[in-house]
Order: sequence, then structure tokens, then C-alpha cells
Amino acid sequence: MPSLIGCHALVWTGEFDAAGITSSVERTKAAGFDLVEFPLMDPYTFDAATARKALGDADLTGSASLGLPEHADISSEDPAVVAAGVDLLRTALDRVAEMGGTRLCGVLYGSMRKHMAPLSERGRANSVAAIRDLAGRAAAVGVHLSLEVVNRYETNVFNTGRGALAYLDAVADTNVSVHLDTYHMNIEESDLFQPFLDTSERLGYVHIGESHRGYLGTGSVDFESTFRALARTGYDGPIVFESFSSAVVSPTLSNTLGIWRNLWTDSEDLAAHANRFIRDHIAAVRTIDLH
Repeated sequence: MPSLIGCHALVWTGEFDAAGITSSVERTKAAGFDLVEFPLMDPYTFDAATARKALGDADLTGSASLGLPEHADISSEDPAVVAAGVDLLRTALDRVAEMGGTRLCGVLYGSMRKHMAPLSERGRANSVAAIRDLAGRAAAVGVHLSLEVVNRYETNVFNTGRGALAYLDAVADTNVSVHLDTYHMNIEESDLFQPFLDTSERLGYVHIGESHRGYLGTGSVDFESTFRALARTGYDGPIVFESFSSAVVSPTLSNTLGIWRNLWTDSEDLAAHANRFIRDHIAAVRTIDLH
């Protein structure tokens, strides 16, 4: 089965009230994608019923992502902070199930921020235990978890595909997979080919993002290697375009993500270009079989 090609909803809006949810779904569909990824910036208030209806009306698949805040960090040594993280993750899982989504991804395993010290053994154990518990709950409602590998400035739990595999070994649950992102890989990995091979059997989600978060093909990410590796491994999971501009998202989120300059202002043009770019690369790699 071919991969679902998706678009992150922050390409369209930073406001996820009913109007923002509906608009992001409609615009994702119009740009030619198969899937929309919602950022669950506040799982407690996310309108899953509206998302479910909008996805159904557009015949699109939905997924959701989040990064844990510091006050709800399951990799903390503080039991109260871990408990807050567990509650937030369970709520996020409920929202995904309610909207009819099948995947929850992102930095689920710890707070997404610049850490000032390495992860402690106790913190790692707390994180692993919480994700193991969440994986069981997710399986019961038909949702799969994918843990995003992000760079050293956003987590101290793991920063490479191989690091994620070691973490998954500790979790020991097949309902959890690796989520690779070319933006972060371009910072941390030795190349953009081998990590896809390393994680192939446990790769469940892929973000396609440029080195500067702008138009695909205008930065330093080696997309040729990326798509050749995905083809080599037979990957058939979601491939989702991700890009951010402070012209679209809220100032608070722009500051969190470090979006200090805007490389685009036209969401429709950016997304249409990304959809073509991804599909063209997939098609080009398939022709290699004809050589």
C-alpha cells in the first residue's frame, strides 16, 4: 500500500478552534494531500468532534502530534510532574481516538525544550514506564504511537534513530515506532540514508522538512538519499510535510520553535509545491527499478 502524503496543519493556521480545524482540513485537501496532522497544543480543549466531521467530509486521514511542556514532563524525576504528563498524554490519546485518527506522534517521551543537563537514569525510567502504559491504552483504542527523533536543542532523551531504537527496546511494545524528521536528521545524523535503513522495521512516521523550515529543495537536506532509503526499505507509512512561518502561527509558538525569520507567507503555494515535490521524488525513485 502506498504511503499517505500529508501536511502539518500549522502550514495553514496557528488557531485550532472549530473554524481553524475545518479550514486546515479543507485547504489540505485542496492542496492535494491525503492526510492532515493536527498539533495538539492543548489536548484538553481540542474539538475532536469538529475534526472528525471535517475529515469525513473531505475524505482525509487525520493524525495528531504534540511536544510535552516542562510542567508535564514524563522524563522528570518529580512524581507530580510525571503524573501531569501522563494525564496530558492520555487526554491527547482520547482526542485522537475521538476524531477517528490512528496515529499520535511527536515528542511524547519528554518535554520539548532546551535541557541544561543530561537525562538521569530515573528520568529515563519514568519516561519509558509512561510510554509503555500509553502504548497499551493506545492499542486498545486502535491508535499507534510514533516517537519523534528531534535535535539536541529540543530533547535530552535521544537525538538519533539509533537512540530511538534503544529507547524502544526498553519500552518493549510493538505499538510504538520511530518517527524520523529530515529537519532534525540534517542536524544530528551522519547522513540521510542509513538512519532509515537502521529503523526500517520500526519506522512508523516521517516528517519532511527543509533545513531552514522553508520551501523543499531550497536548503541543505539531502532528499534524494531520503527517498531512495524509504524506497529501499519498502516504507509505506505516512510522509508528512512540515514547515513553519510566524506569518501564520501564533507568536508564542513561533518563539517556542525559534521561527525568527519568515521564508514564506503564501500557505497555498508552499503546500502545493511540497505535495508535488514529495510525490515527484517518490515517482522518480520508483523508476530506478526500470534501469
